[in-house]
Amino acid sequence: MQQSVLILGAGGKLGAHSAAAFAAAGWDVRRYRRGTDMTAAARGVDVIVNGLNPPNYHDWAGQLPRITAQVIAAAKASGATVILPGNVYNFGTAPAPWSETTPQIPCSRKGQLRKDLEAAYRDSPVRTIVLRAGSFIDPDRADDVFSMIYLRALGRGRITTPGGVEVPHAFCYLPDWARAAVMLADRRADLAGFEDIPFPGHCLTTQDIRSELEAALGRPLKTVRFAWGMMRLASPFWELARELLEMRYLWDTPHWLSDTAFTRHLPDFRPADRATVIRAGSGQDVHPDKPMRPGGQPIVAQ
Repeated sequence: MQQSVLILGAGGKLGAHSAAAFAAAGWDVRRYRRGTDMTAAARGVDVIVNGLNPPNYHDWAGQLPRITAQVIAAAKASGATVILPGNVYNFGTAPAPWSETTPQIPCSRKGQLRKDLEAAYRDSPVRTIVLRAGSFIDPDRADDVFSMIYLRALGRGRITTPGGVEVPHAFCYLPDWARAAVMLADRRADLAGFEDIPFPGHCLTTQDIRSELEAALGRPLKTVRFAWGMMRLASPFWELARELLEMRYLWDTPHWLSDTAFTRHLPDFRPADRATVIRAGSGQDVHPDKPMRPGGQPIVAQ
């Protein structure tokens, strides 16, 4: 019998890649339409992928608990397993690698909100898989952190670094995350009622990104600093600037995600290699005579 999945936020980055991956694997893919009855939409589905997330960190305190309650109610009514994209905010500045056993001691409001969100699933009767990931890299869109911070001036021959150029940072290539979500969904009967599985993805420094793109473009690139000072000046009247400043510590905190739990559950998973991820994230295949994907879109938070 064909299995079915309900994608929440199918028009977003994670939702779109999830829908494509589940469809490619032969699942019946249903897309939730915002504003409709989620419990009714989830009736009869086997898995719910929760790709709903308020963009640009807008009103997380008000919206995340409401979305969480809706998803738990829909999954409880349908008996579906929820796959939730966790992030790294829960860990604060703990020493890396970050794993399912790392103490969750957030150092930001948003980190506490994400910790509370996951606790709500853990305390519910809903089978939940938290597939935790770092900053998104989306090969199909230019509104992720990778494009809008690191590559914001690539067309002018510059890589923008939001922290030290040698500080390791966890990244998640979304097509890989979506494939892993499908594989875990297929094996959900063998998992615990609540699983916290870090997605190792790729650990990259600004220098790693610069070196790979210099090789792809065949020319040197200059490294410049992200304008945190401008963010601070704008923060009194720009919500996104305030929220980004709160997360600045992530680019000064060396971090990467452990692969132990992931490899235990999905030993046959093969991710895209680092060169593919960086080049695709910068605008598909990069060649010296091919222009970069245009930027100019607003930053959208993970």
